[in-house]
Amino acid sequence: LSLYSSPARETKYVENPQTQLEEGVSHLRQVMEPYTAWCQVLIDSTKVKVDSSLCCDFSSEGYEFLQNPPAGFYPRLGVIGFAGIVGLFLARGSKIKKLVYPAGLMGIGASMYYPQQSVAVAKVAGTQLYDWSLQGYIAVESLWKDS
Repeated sequence: LSLYSSPARETKYVENPQTQLEEGVSHLRQVMEPYTAWCQVLIDSTKVKVDSSLCCDFSSEGYEFLQNPPAGFYPRLGVIGFAGIVGLFLARGSKIKKLVYPAGLMGIGASMYYPQQSVAVAKVAGTQLYDWSLQGYIAVESLWKDS
């Protein structure tokens, strides 16, 4: 027991009245709560699907690759990107030039640094281009015969 008695304190917590802005925000939160809960459920279900898909594996591999790149990767990337910027600078005028020049110069720069990969891409692109041209030829031929 204490030798000295202390008077009992009667404290009362008094909450400050809400301002009009606080009341408006509170009302807005109450109105929007069902929609935010629905969005949260949608996001959670989408996240599960994305995490289980193969895309996540590729993105994590890409992230790891950029964290530990091979020697000389960033200078090569800089040269290829600079080639694209030069292509944009040279492609004044037509919109087709603005598509072809940067892509072409970046492709040439990439093929200098990665020749095996560019040969593989060229083979696939050539096959696809041949297939598309053949489909176009067949479509034009069928239109010509119908006339």
